[in-house]
Amino acid sequence: MDMTSRLLMLLDVVEHGSFAGAAASRNIDRSVISKQISRLEDDLGVRLLNRTTRSFSLTAAGAEMIKKSRELRELLGQTVRLAENYHQEPRGVLKVTSSTIIAKRYLQPVINDFQKRFPQVEVELRLDDRVMDIVAEGFDLAFRVGEPKDSTLIARKIARNRMIILASPEFIDTYGMPKTIDELSLLPVANYTSTSLRVTTIKYLDEHGERIEKNMKSVFRANDGEILLLKALSGTAFVVMPAFIVGSEVADGHLVPILPNLKLLDYSAMYAVYPHRDLPVRTRLFLDAVREYIGKDIPIWESNIPNFERLYQGS
Repeated sequence: MDMTSRLLMLLDVVEHGSFAGAAASRNIDRSVISKQISRLEDDLGVRLLNRTTRSFSLTAAGAEMIKKSRELRELLGQTVRLAENYHQEPRGVLKVTSSTIIAKRYLQPVINDFQKRFPQVEVELRLDDRVMDIVAEGFDLAFRVGEPKDSTLIARKIARNRMIILASPEFIDTYGMPKTIDELSLLPVANYTSTSLRVTTIKYLDEHGERIEKNMKSVFRANDGEILLLKALSGTAFVVMPAFIVGSEVADGHLVPILPNLKLLDYSAMYAVYPHRDLPVRTRLFLDAVREYIGKDIPIWESNIPNFERLYQGS
């Protein structure tokens, strides 16, 4: 193994926070990582890490090497991307990460068609709702709801993300059709809750254009949109959710929009996130294919909901 590879291995250790984490990401034994870092220190003639049995810290020299390692990784990445753009046909591995529901409904159909068109492209798809370091983990593209907080990444808006309030006919038979937001707030709701986000209110504009947040009576919480949809279908709670989660449930009559004259505020838009502007050909073509499939003006999921263009726009 050469010095370049060992410097990148050192960077992995620091970015994953441990030798074990770096070893797991590379699918090698922890002892290999430790041995190669020791050889790097021998080659450079300076200690890079202060190690204990359970942790490590960077020396001053180690901190400088990490800076250079990041520059090296960027330079190598640019070199590879430059070479790839000379290929007449896309090839290589395309690494994509996305939340589960986006991947299942809106990425997998594109991937299937894309690989028919470009059979030399391999696709590695990671389904994960957590926010990850796509640079450190080597992803070409991430699809997420909401613009990333990391200003070093490029974020491209894919589609708007309007909200909808839904309940089953059984729920309406049990509780009646609410006529006001105050009546709705007294009914049982299933809402989204995760370690980073807790949705507890309905956000809308009143007749004066003022932004209002109304608390909901939460009886069920989950960190998965499809689970919340199943809860609504059970007739035991209503849901307030982004429209991209809805399939044919409204068109089939299994769920009914509630308070359609309410002016709901949009949820965070869907974005494609990537580390560099100069995308390899395969990445650029795939991103274009996703945007074409979802729709550049009206997203595909809105067509699943009858008359959605007139819903939740205010009376």
